[in-house]
Amino acid sequence: MKRISDKIIYPSQFVEVLGSKIHYIEAGSGDPILFLHGIPTSSYLWRNIIPHLASLGHCIAPDLIGCGQSDKPDIQYSIFDHILYIEKFIKVLALKNIVLVMHGWGSVIGFHYAMQHEINCKGLAFYEAFLRTSDHSEVALPFQEQLMTLESEQGIADLVSNGTSFVDKVIPQHVMRELSPEEMQHYRQPFLASGSGKPIVQYLHDLPKGKHKGKVDQLIADYSKKLTESKLPKLLLYSLPGFITTIATVMWAKENLPNLEIVDIGEELHLAQESNPDLIGKTISVWLQGLETQ
Repeated sequence: MKRISDKIIYPSQFVEVLGSKIHYIEAGSGDPILFLHGIPTSSYLWRNIIPHLASLGHCIAPDLIGCGQSDKPDIQYSIFDHILYIEKFIKVLALKNIVLVMHGWGSVIGFHYAMQHEINCKGLAFYEAFLRTSDHSEVALPFQEQLMTLESEQGIADLVSNGTSFVDKVIPQHVMRELSPEEMQHYRQPFLASGSGKPIVQYLHDLPKGKHKGKVDQLIADYSKKLTESKLPKLLLYSLPGFITTIATVMWAKENLPNLEIVDIGEELHLAQESNPDLIGKTISVWLQGLETQ
């Protein structure tokens, strides 16, 4: 296995979207491969995976609005805000024939986009994704424990002024190795300023917890149904114990999603991109090359 680098070798790019700057990194040329991260990570998550795919397309990894080096406007940061900004980002960059590579909360954005703009997509690759609505009984035990811990903490709104406390607590629980101080600082940096933790708080508010059927649950249910009818090529990466994708969800996907390839990447938690990026990168690369021959 190659050494896991803590450096980003790609220069920062910025584009104006809805009056705010969206930061992204890019490499390669050809049809776009769009990487969508979750909360509280950033495009930094993909730094060791993009090198495996840069010869196969135009790799583009944006920071969600309010995350990474993207601007932090005075908005709610609901999942619907994230969807709007990414849809506009895609329009501004005129991205066509997209392969979406998705993780965590980024999968909600990506799946919704793909099912609304299927003609503009070439394939869907996803890990630890929100494929369907579920209740607590279908959520992996580590994720259940984390939700209960967060729900029991007093003053969660304090995260608005100190988002780094969430990063310091959660990121190490998501990775099968100890991140270096430099790596942790990349994840902490976007939330150092007072008030910058608002995207984290809204994410925790929006996160489906199986207690009620709200707007986010309905959003997931809608695209989940469409995924069961979509012929787009799909690659599901899963690990054990994982956090979001349980074996029950893997089996559901196997039985219900057309044109699906499933790959077990071994013992991982939620951020396998940080512990085994080579395996993820090589697996997506092989799948992408297979798309070109179809």
